[in-house]
Amino acid sequence: MCDALAHRGPDGDGIAMFDDPGGVTRTGFAHRRLAIIDVSSAGRQPMYVDCPSCGASQLDHLALTYNGELYNYRELRKQLEQSGHRFRTATDSEVVLHMYAEHGTDMLSRLNGIFAFALRDGRPGGRRGRIQQGDVLLVRDPLGVKPMYVTRTAAGVSFASEIKALLRDGAVSRVLDLEAMHFTLAYLWTPGARTLLQHVRRLEPGSAAILRAGALEAEWTFYSLPTDTSQLSVTVDEAAELVRDAVDTAVQRQLVADVPVGAFLSGGLDSSAIVASARRALPEAELSCFCIGFAGDTGFDGTPSDLPYARRLARRLGVNLREVVVDASMVEHLNATIWALDEPQADPAPINALLIARLARTDGVRVLLSGAGGDDLFAGYRRHRALGMERVWSWLPRSARRGLAAAAGMANGSGPAWARRASKAFAHADLDGDERLVSYFWWSNDALRRALYSPDVSKVLRATGTGDPLLQTLVDVRTSDPLRRMLHLEQRHFLADHNLNYTDKAGMASGIEIRVPFLDLDLVHLAASLPSRFKQRGLTEKLVLKRAMEPRLPQEVIHRPKTGFGVPLRQWLRKDLVSRIDDVLSVDSIRGRGLFEAAAVRRLVEDDRAGRVDGTYTVYGLYALEQWCRMFVDPPIPAPIA
Repeated sequence: MCDALAHRGPDGDGIAMFDDPGGVTRTGFAHRRLAIIDVSSAGRQPMYVDCPSCGASQLDHLALTYNGELYNYRELRKQLEQSGHRFRTATDSEVVLHMYAEHGTDMLSRLNGIFAFALRDGRPGGRRGRIQQGDVLLVRDPLGVKPMYVTRTAAGVSFASEIKALLRDGAVSRVLDLEAMHFTLAYLWTPGARTLLQHVRRLEPGSAAILRAGALEAEWTFYSLPTDTSQLSVTVDEAAELVRDAVDTAVQRQLVADVPVGAFLSGGLDSSAIVASARRALPEAELSCFCIGFAGDTGFDGTPSDLPYARRLARRLGVNLREVVVDASMVEHLNATIWALDEPQADPAPINALLIARLARTDGVRVLLSGAGGDDLFAGYRRHRALGMERVWSWLPRSARRGLAAAAGMANGSGPAWARRASKAFAHADLDGDERLVSYFWWSNDALRRALYSPDVSKVLRATGTGDPLLQTLVDVRTSDPLRRMLHLEQRHFLADHNLNYTDKAGMASGIEIRVPFLDLDLVHLAASLPSRFKQRGLTEKLVLKRAMEPRLPQEVIHRPKTGFGVPLRQWLRKDLVSRIDDVLSVDSIRGRGLFEAAAVRRLVEDDRAGRVDGTYTVYGLYALEQWCRMFVDPPIPAPIA
């Protein structure tokens, strides 16, 4: 398992075994080190403390295996030292051990950072609350930036940062979760705790669990996204100043490292805001930024290229811009990306992050700041604009809205980019309330997807509601404001289950830690306290963030058209990937897997190529799913794919 995660920690490794009380069960910790803070050998893990205040002096007393960064560790360390704690390293990870010894599981509400960790308490006494001697505490950070997977077998419980490590244990079941597969084809990612493997699940963001004697003893949520925060009584300009200061504070916190730090720079608002704050915090330092571009400097799907914007901003801010310029040969990295992600996320955008991380590692950069989260906090996606425009047509009677949905279905999402987006906006106009809100997250028509399933799979999924996971999340959201409800889904699902999952995996595939300043907890809570009209106003997205950055960024960056962190997938499927798609989704391959009807899949592929339907992401989803099954389901588990 440790070897399977070597890419996540190229700077060292460690393994420790512990006999649990009673001598019946054992606990094992394995760690791969990516040295960021205190890169000396003192920071190796599994880590222990030698501190009378902790009641611990050796690994068997308190042990930790930890992935991530604690941004407020200096403040916490100062408080702990004043309480008599004695430190043996300068790491943030040791702070977690002392915090646990001082506060027990109550410490979780005091941690501001990105982390997934396991902490074993083997002390003879001195524990608080529900922890017993020999228990292991599993924790995942509040927003879900760092991943953790858990599985149970007859032999006990295993956990890891990636599924590929769990599968090194031959006892772990590889049976598919068909409902999770259905959701993956609908959303392009799997929402919630489920994965494509029936017996492997994610520890959810802001959650903790206790393992005792080889079993899962308890699980609880220690952090929930703010849903009923009182709205601040401020003007939009006053709010902009608060946001600008909060971004500066978050970036300054996340620049802390004993290795070189760089940043993504697409020339869009979010990444540019982060880089501008980083330059303000480090006015004289050399700062390397990274951008993806396509040969010929052309955009795709009606969106302009990032490179010209990134180049102009890099000159303005005085940062070093490193460019990854790619062409159609980029498709050769598809399988490496699927392997890195652990899950068949049907979005090729992670290839960009993968290639940038490789270049950063070659350049000696070990940490990258990302603009991820800006859209999810401040309403920057097209679906937010579409939601805001619903008041123009939502008053229509259901029969008229049903007609809009039917017209959108007849268009099949084909045609130019504007037509596809309009078709998607009205595709579920006949639904009401939360069901329509959730439908904005679907990437294809439900009837189209269900027509692909084999009879056996159709029978299993007949009663499965495509919107069920997100609708369940909305039950506990205590606001009737549609935009606030949608932003809650963005942060809890689209961000945690998709964007952050691929961001972490793509970066760590090259031993690069990617940090996300927009998800600093103080900034998250500030954004939640601002009224929706400060975020989405008419056709203007992210109003307050744009106002906040007006003193720092040029208008062409602030108000440039929205572009995704994507690739020319439609072009690929109809040209560069034709032979690969035909091979992987061949009749024999589809029939052998038994999940889909071969004739229906073939018809979808051909209709998409002919432009009769827009089945691009569904076709790619089928391709990614089959390739993932070959890597993770079919024995044996192969070696890493470069």
